[in-house]
Amino acid sequence: MIIIKQNRAYEISILALFIAIVIIQNVVPILGYIPIGPLSLVTIHVTVSIAAIILGTKNGAIVGGVWGLTAWVRAFAWPTSPMAVYVMVNPLISVLPRIMVGVVAGLLFHYLYKRFNNQLAMALSGLAGALVNTILVLGFIFIFYQFGGIPLTKLHINALMPYLLGVIATNGIPEAIMAAVLVPLIATPLMRFRKSVKK
Repeated sequence: MIIIKQNRAYEISILALFIAIVIIQNVVPILGYIPIGPLSLVTIHVTVSIAAIILGTKNGAIVGGVWGLTAWVRAFAWPTSPMAVYVMVNPLISVLPRIMVGVVAGLLFHYLYKRFNNQLAMALSGLAGALVNTILVLGFIFIFYQFGGIPLTKLHINALMPYLLGVIATNGIPEAIMAAVLVPLIATPLMRFRKSVKK
C-alpha cells in the first residue's frame, strides 16, 4: 500500500512538472512558439507527447488540455499570430486538438512499443502527435470558417486557403520532423529514470 501511494505521489509530481513546463512554454517567448514571419513554429506538442509516453494517455491528455486552455486565454491577451485572435478564441480549435495530441501519442505508443523498439515507437508517437495538432487545428479552422463559425467577414475561403497551406508547409512538416527527432531523445532517459525510481 505504501509503495502504491509513493508511486502515485511520484506520478502526480511529474505530471505537475509537465504542466508547469507547458505553461512556461506558453508564457515565455521563443520556448513554445518560435516566430517565423506571421507564423509561429510550435514546440509544445513535443512536451505533450513526451508526457503521454512517460505518464500514459490520460495524463498526456491532461497536459494537452492545459496547453489548449493556456492557448485559448492567450488568444485574448497576447495572440501568437495575426490569425490567432480570430481562430484560437474558439475552444474547439484551441483546446480540443491539443487534448487529442496527448490521447493519440499515448495510445499509439502503448500500441507500438510492444511491437517495435522504444525509440521507434516514441518517434512515431511524437510524429503522430504533431500531425494531429496541425491537421485538427487547420481542419477545424476550415470547417468553422466554411460554415460561418469564425468571424472572418473580410476574408473568403479562397483567400484563406493559401494561408492554411502555408502553415502546413512551413509549420506542420517541420514540427512533425522535429517531434520525431526530439521525442525519443528526451523521453528515452526519462523512461529509464522512471523505471529506476519504481524499482
